[in-house]
This record gives sequence, C-alpha cells and structure tokens, in this order.
Amino acid sequence: MPVRAYAAPAPRAELEAYEYEPEPLGRLGVDIAVTHCGVCHTDTGLIDGEMGAGGFPRVVGHEAVGVVEAIGADVDPSALPIGTRVGIGAVAGSCFRCEYCLAGQQQQCPDRDDTVIRGIGGAFAHSLRASDWRHVYPVPEAIASEHAAPLMCAGTTVFAQILRHGVLPIHRVAVVGIGGLGHLALQFLAAWGCEVTAISSSRSKEEDARRFGAHHYLAAGEDGALAAAAETFDLVLSTVSANLPWDDYLGTVRAGGTLSVVGVPDRAFEVGPYALLPRAKTLAGGIPASVVENRRMLEFAARHGIRPQVEVHPVAEIETALDSVRRGEARYRAVLEM
Repeated sequence: MPVRAYAAPAPRAELEAYEYEPEPLGRLGVDIAVTHCGVCHTDTGLIDGEMGAGGFPRVVGHEAVGVVEAIGADVDPSALPIGTRVGIGAVAGSCFRCEYCLAGQQQQCPDRDDTVIRGIGGAFAHSLRASDWRHVYPVPEAIASEHAAPLMCAGTTVFAQILRHGVLPIHRVAVVGIGGLGHLALQFLAAWGCEVTAISSSRSKEEDARRFGAHHYLAAGEDGALAAAAETFDLVLSTVSANLPWDDYLGTVRAGGTLSVVGVPDRAFEVGPYALLPRAKTLAGGIPASVVENRRMLEFAARHGIRPQVEVHPVAEIETALDSVRRGEARYRAVLEM
C-alpha cells in the first residue's frame, strides 16, 4: 500500500504531496499511522540542502506520534498491540549486536537506522516505519499526542544529558538558549531538583524562563555577565544553533564540570587549551538518545507534568510551520497534525 507523504522535490523547494511504495515489512519492523509530527531545525536544514545527507525528493520528520497499524512476524503482539499509541524519534532501528548496542548505547550503533536522514521514509507522512520495534515507545496516557511529538527529539536530547553526566539534585546547572530544546531542559532540570540558571543573549525571555522553572536568569549580552558567573556551574547545557565564545562559557563551569553542547553550532569550535585543561573540564556532545533514555524520559515527563509549549498546525499549513522554525519564531515547538 503506497505511503502518502510530503516531500521536498529539490533543495529549498516547497513540499509537495508524494507517494512511494515501501519495502515489505521486516520481521522486527513496525508500521505506525502518524497523527502528529514535530518540526525540528534539523528538518528545515535537510529540506534546504544544508546538511548534505541523502538526496531528493526528501521526506523528513523525526518527532512522530501515532498508532501501531502493523508489526513484523517476530514482534511479540503483547509488546506492541495493534492500535497502541507510540512515538518514534531520530533513531528507528539498530543492530542490537555491536558493542555499543550491547552496552545500551544504541544511538552509537554504526548500522543504526536514522529516521531523519534516510531520505524517503521520514515522518512528514501518514505512515512511518521503524525497522526495529525496540525503538518504538508507548506514550503514557498522561501526555497528549501534540506534546509527546517534540519530546521524541527535543525532550530526549536534553534529558539524556542529565543521565549521561550524572547530574544530581544538589548541582547547579545552566541552560544556554530558551528555545525548543532549552525550554524543555529548564523543566526537566527543575523537576530533577537542581538549582537552574537560564542564559540568553538578552532579557526578552526572562519571564518565560522563570515560568519554565529557572531560578536565576543571566543575560549574556550584558557586560561582565558571564565573568560574574565564573566557576559557578556543574553542568552548562548549550542548546543554541550558533557559535558562542566557548572559552567564556567554559569559564562558568566549575573544576571537573562539563559544557555539553546539543545545539549544532554554525561553524567549528574554537576552544583555548587553558579554558579546558587546567581545571579538568569536559567539553561534550551527544545526540540522540538510547532506548532506555527515551523510555525514562517519557516516564519522567508524565510523572512531573513536563510538556513542551507547542504551536499546532494542520498539515495543510506545513509551509507555515516550516517557516516559523526557519525564522526562529516558533514558541516553542511547531507540531504538524496529520
């Protein structure tokens, strides 16, 4: 049965209705009838030909929520009954045999199936396939589908950093950027019990940041603001897609602490050795999340009422949604209703 999708026929072109015939469903595969899909900055970058992955026509989308409509022959029907509401993020399959998969780091699998860059087959469609059912996550009843969709990428990207870097409730943590990722990071960290500081270039988002859980606010564009926060934070989480004065941000990290970068900078890092080495600081990156990190994120979000602030667009307004993300005007995640 053909998949009805919305594809970019060429770089920077408007999306068009598109149909393609999928391969036969694999023995571990799952087909999902998509009801909602978040719009990520990565999606616009791929549509605009800025990331060099795959060819055209291109169907993107990797923050999908929908219902299970078919499962492969080797999938236990009690694990994912037909009709189960589920989510899929940036990874739709991995080998579960390599050293990374066996260590619970499926996001590092060299043979992983990336929803976002596999070309034809993304979630801007009425049906989406995961090649392995273990990368398909039942959505807790407490979370509405339009809220669950952005959690599958933006939410799990920031939540995974809390687990990976051993963040404790006694820690002081700063979030750089109050956007699609940052507004969720503030909520997760506040619920985790941390003392949370929001960092943005100006004070325009201070009210929102405090509403999302920030205890403190730092306007980095003000003279001396970063210097005044020297050696303050156990973890600084950068969620912005821009090049920053990295030495200045490393200066706000305590000895042995970490600057974790999950937003994609627009050019190469420039870090001075003395900003990093003498105080044994760490510069880390890490997207997307593992199977267990995704499951724990959904459980934690459901338990603590963590939800993205979303703008929901019917799929007929797909170009409006894409443009709002391109311009950085979405408050704070755009979601398509399929």
